[in-house]
Order: sequence, then structure tokens, then C-alpha cells
Amino acid sequence: MYVIKFEDLGKDDIGVAGGKGANLGELTQAGIPVPPGFVVTSETYDKFMRDTGIFNKVMDILKETDINNTKELQDAAEEIKGIIIETPIPDGISTYITEAYNQLSERVGLDAADVAIRSSATAEDLPEASFAGQQDTFLHVQGIDQVIEYVRKCWASLFEARAIFYREENNFEHSQVYIAVVVQQMVDSDKAGVMFTVNPSTGENIALIEGSWGLGESVVSGTVTPDNYVVSKENNEVLNITISDKKTMFTNDEEGTSIQVEVPEDMRNERVLSDEELEKLVEMAKRVEGHYGKPQDTEWAFHDGNLFLLQSRPITTLGDSEEKADEEDDVDLEVLIKGLGASPGLASGTVKIILDLDELDKVQEGDVMVTTMTTPDMVPAMKRANGIVTDEGGVTCHAAIISRELGIPCVVGTGDATSTLKENDEVTADGKKGLVYKGIIKGAEDETASESAVQVSAAPLITVTEVKANVSMAEAAPKAAATGADGVGLLRTEHMMLSTGIHPKKFILDGEEDKLVDVIAESVLKVADEFYPKPVWYRTLDAPTDEFITLEGGENEPREHNPMLGWRGIRRELDEPEILKAEFKAIKKLHDKGYKNIGIMIPLSQHPSELRRAKELCAEVGLVPQVDVQFGMMVEIPAAAILIDEYIAEGIDFVSLGTNDLTQYTLAVDRNNEYVAKHYREEHPAVMALIERTIKHCAAAGVTCSICGQAGSVPHIVEKLVKFGITSVSSNTDAVEEVRKTVARAEKKIMLDAARKQL
Repeated sequence: MYVIKFEDLGKDDIGVAGGKGANLGELTQAGIPVPPGFVVTSETYDKFMRDTGIFNKVMDILKETDINNTKELQDAAEEIKGIIIETPIPDGISTYITEAYNQLSERVGLDAADVAIRSSATAEDLPEASFAGQQDTFLHVQGIDQVIEYVRKCWASLFEARAIFYREENNFEHSQVYIAVVVQQMVDSDKAGVMFTVNPSTGENIALIEGSWGLGESVVSGTVTPDNYVVSKENNEVLNITISDKKTMFTNDEEGTSIQVEVPEDMRNERVLSDEELEKLVEMAKRVEGHYGKPQDTEWAFHDGNLFLLQSRPITTLGDSEEKADEEDDVDLEVLIKGLGASPGLASGTVKIILDLDELDKVQEGDVMVTTMTTPDMVPAMKRANGIVTDEGGVTCHAAIISRELGIPCVVGTGDATSTLKENDEVTADGKKGLVYKGIIKGAEDETASESAVQVSAAPLITVTEVKANVSMAEAAPKAAATGADGVGLLRTEHMMLSTGIHPKKFILDGEEDKLVDVIAESVLKVADEFYPKPVWYRTLDAPTDEFITLEGGENEPREHNPMLGWRGIRRELDEPEILKAEFKAIKKLHDKGYKNIGIMIPLSQHPSELRRAKELCAEVGLVPQVDVQFGMMVEIPAAAILIDEYIAEGIDFVSLGTNDLTQYTLAVDRNNEYVAKHYREEHPAVMALIERTIKHCAAAGVTCSICGQAGSVPHIVEKLVKFGITSVSSNTDAVEEVRKTVARAEKKIMLDAARKQL
């Protein structure tokens, strides 16, 4: 068949409709709101090429072309495209296209429908390959003469230099790759963009959405740095919003032609998507992902409040980068510029600034390519580069998608990389954290694409309730991370301090606060880096006085009758704020280096005024709680559980139940006292009542609630915690696997019990 409507196509029709056409047909049949259209099939393209006698001529040109010679490749591409564009379409074929276009125009109520002409290669949007941006799209095409013209131009775009290069590099036979053409009603969007149904770099189960004003072309092409939204697919909670300065947009002129214009001043820094629109998008993401059974990369548009899906394809580049910069990746690296991490990995090399396509030959093997934004024509040069850095774009722009496909570390949206970085400077780009460092990091220049673009296999056991690890020593972080834990629910400071052999107060008294800051930062870094970008909750110092006495400078520690109930936790740190501020400075130092996955929690608080004062001290060092850093607290004292609503009103992002202390303080039982140990019971009704109260009040207020005490490893207690609505359970490293199994069983039991009640 020469022409097929969307409603007559499905996902198995890639051979005739190409990846894009087959997916649009599949979505249409699934009831997803897709603008109507039809596909000029790959068979039509094949018949055109062979009946007109130009097929062999094109193949002969390709055989004689050296794809690694940029000029030779571009010349060959132009010659082939010229042949196709100048060859008339036989009447028999053009008649079918005319009839289909007239029917579409009638369907949308116009004499001549305003359509997009979009290429759909038969090897495009496949699970194992992505041809993003390689063939052309033409917007606002009206009238059958224009439709015929641009169908032919789409066919010609199968032989763009970038497409020829990609096929050769990925061993696709030119003669076996056909192209279909999608003809689809234009959506004159108010706002549009891209949505991944999981994080495309890490595989994290969130919806990552980028949007800007006008047509989606600005987001996809990278001509604008869009707003970035991270939304939980579990409960539609908006986890993070980054509002960008959106300088330009694509819209329609009076003749209906797409043009690029400046965004009105009052809209440049305005949030594009409302919470309601984000919820619509996330529901769409879950629906589409559920239909296909795998993560999707989608394009969307809003017009007059109505959401349309314009495209959906499998995500082909889910990454699990394991970077090599260990000892060298420390907190003293000088950050030259900051942007968005778009393709994970470290890339060191010499800066080559590309402001024009004529400069692409400057990029040699091992260079770091710096440009305003990449275009499909730059792919051959991108392939030679160690890393990519751009001024504009978000994590779904062309540079990001292609870099992930090629396994090249990429930093986008820096704003001024082309003017800040200097030609031939030596730098290292961190594609995970979105930073560019001064100089070469040892080992980074040897990273290979395979390390930053590894296919992720699904975890064997998935739980809604996260399972995290407790970490006491930085050296234990690799083992903890290897368990697959969802983060660190408790990073204890005490062992890091004790390992120095020096009392933290001595650093302050000796005028060496900077050394104390570095000690903390270097230890925390090892953990944060192992788990990045998963969350790491750092608990400020909570060592009883009897643990400090033996340290150098600890001779002045008071001799307390019961240190467990004494001068420790936040109560001591507010008496000695210099130590607490040094901890905050250490976390700020790491945040400034890109480790935004670290949250702070204070221990042993008995009144919200302590939380308030701690937040004030944190802000004094330039790290504003709940703005710059996630800030929370331990719930280890009955007073904290009882006053949890007042703490929430004071402002917290998360709490962690320290059930070991909560149990002993509730029952007046010293857990280290052998005479009363038999009375120590975490499942005591009073303890469980405090736990349940905390979890439910936090859930009602939207505050994340975890548990890091021993109770989180007891199966029948875990079942109760899950039923109460706990967000995560954090256990010792060796128990992570078993706790996850326990959590999974508990979740299944709850679902089964609920189902049985409905019978």
C-alpha cells in the first residue's frame, strides 16, 4: 500500500510505516490523543527510487565515499539529495498522496490542512538504536503541491551526511534502510516539550519533563534551555523544578509559517507548566509506558489546555555509569562552569570551540567539543570528541540524546561555555553532575563509551517502599552501593570524626577549622560519589561524651554519669555551634561541586526551636535549608514524635525514625545495660504508637519518612511500617537484600488483603 491512515497502523508495522509512523498508529489505536494523519509508506519510497532509476546511482555514490572525510561526506550527501529532490514523483504515487491529504483536510474541517511532514525511517526509534534528528521534519505545510514537495525532501533527508555516517558506524546497510513519511495535522501549541518516562541517564523511575513556550522545536533542537521538572510516578509529587531563562520560542507568523522569535520579557523566567498540567503529563507517561511495557521518550504539546502526544519511542540509552575518577575526584577541583548533566561519565581533553559548521575539522580524537548547541550535522565531529559541552539545551535536547547514544559524557545548558572556556584549555567535563573542571582528571581520558552507555537490565525485585543502607565509615560505601540500595538513609558522622584521632573542638581551638571542614567533606564525598545521584542523608555529629574522651584534645570532656542521656546530638552542637557550622560548610563545599544528592538531618531533637536554630546556622554559611539543601531530622525522642506537627510547621523535608534510641527513651531502658536488656522491645505498643503517629502525620503533610533503626529489619514490624505508609527503610549493608524481600512481601500482602476485601 502507498498510503495508510494512523488508525490502520500498529507497533508491528515498522517495516512499512517506520518507527515514528508505527508508534503514532499504535498510540492512536490505544486511544491516546494524537493529532490525525497518515503515512506515505516505505514501499512508496522504494517504488519511487527503483521506478525512476535513481537507486543504483545513489548506491554507487555511497560506495565511493569515505565517511571519515568530512568534506567528501558532505559533498556526497548534497549530490544524492539533489538527485532525489529533482526527480519527479510518478503520477500513480502522487495520486494516492493527494487523496489522503484531501481526506485529512476534510476531517479537520479545512480546505487545505496545515500539516507537519515528518520522516520515519524503518530503522528509526527502535529499541536498539535511535536515529534522533537525523532525517528532516517540515512544519506548517499547506496545499498538495507543498505536501508532494516536502515528502520528496523527507526522502532525500535519508541521505543527510549525519544519517549516512550513523548507518555506517552502526553497520546498517544503506540499501536495506527505507523511509516512510508521516503527514500529520499541526498542533499550534502554547507550550510543548519532551518527556522521558524514566531518567534517561540513570533509569530512576521518575518522569523527567522539559518544556518551553510555543512549538516543541525549540526544546528538541536545543535552541532554548527549557524548564526542567522531575515528578514522581508513584504519587505525582513534583520532586524538583528548575525554571530557566527561556530567551526564544518558535511560533507561527501571519502566513502560518514557523518562525523563531524572542520570548516576551515577562514570560522568559515564568514557569511553563502548572501542577495540573504536570499531573496530566505524568498520567500520560504511565499510560504510554504501561501500553508499551518499557520506558518511553515522548514529545508532547498543549493547545488551549488540551494535551496531545506527538511522538513516542523506546529509550535506547539507559545508562549505568561507573566512573573511574576516585582519588582524583576530590573537593578541591576548580569548577569553571556549571550546567546540566546530560550524559554520564567523565571526559578530559583539550577544548575546541565550534561556532560554525566549517570549524568541525578542528575537533580531533580526545578533544572536548564546546558549542552553542549541536546539530545533526555535527555528529561525525561529536563521535571524535571525548566530551560535549553546550551553552544551551536541556537533558532532552539533541546534544544530550546523541551523546547518550554515543556514550559520550555531555554537559548542556551552561549558558556561557563558548565564551568562558578558552580554545586549547585542558578541562574535564562531568556529564553526571553537570560540571566542567579545570585540568585533566587522571583516568577520565581513558573512559570508554561502554562505561557510560551500558544497557540496564531490570532489577529482579522492585519495591515501592525504598530500601536504603546505613553507612558509618566512608570505606564501606562501595560495598553498600553494590547492594543496589536506593540511597543512604543514615550516614553517621561519628566514626569519620573518631577516625582522625583528634577531637573536633581541637580543630576549632587551634584555628584549623578549614582542616575540619576538609576532613568531613572528604569522607562524605566518598559516600556521596558512590551513590550519586541517589540520596545520602548526612546526620550531624551525635557522639556521646564517653566516645570523645580518648581523642587528642578530649581530656576536657565532662565525665557524665549516663552519657546516653547527656550532652550529645543537636543539644551539644547548639552549645558548640562552631563544630555544627563546620559540618554545614563541608556539605556546602560538596554541594558547590555538584553533589546535590546530600541531605542534612539533625539528631536527638526535643523541641522545634532546636530545628529552627540549626536551620539558621546552616543559612549563615550560605546553604539555605529547603532551598539549597534538603533538611530533615531524626525522631529518636518521644517528644519529637508527639510534637511532629510543630516540627513540620517549622519546615522539614524528611524525617528518619531512630528506633534504637526511641525505644530506650520511651521505655526507660538503657539498651547497653545487661540487667534491663530483656525489657528492650522495639515492638512495644507505646513505641509502635509513636512510630505510627510520626509516619502518618508526615505522610499527610507530604514529608518523606524513613526508618534507620533495628526495627526496620524485623519482618513483622516492616509489614506494619509499610502499611502505615513509610517511604523508605534503611538497614545495615548486609541486610539490604533481605529487607528488600521483606518489604516486597509486605507490599504484596497489603495489596492481596485489599483485593480480597473487594470480593
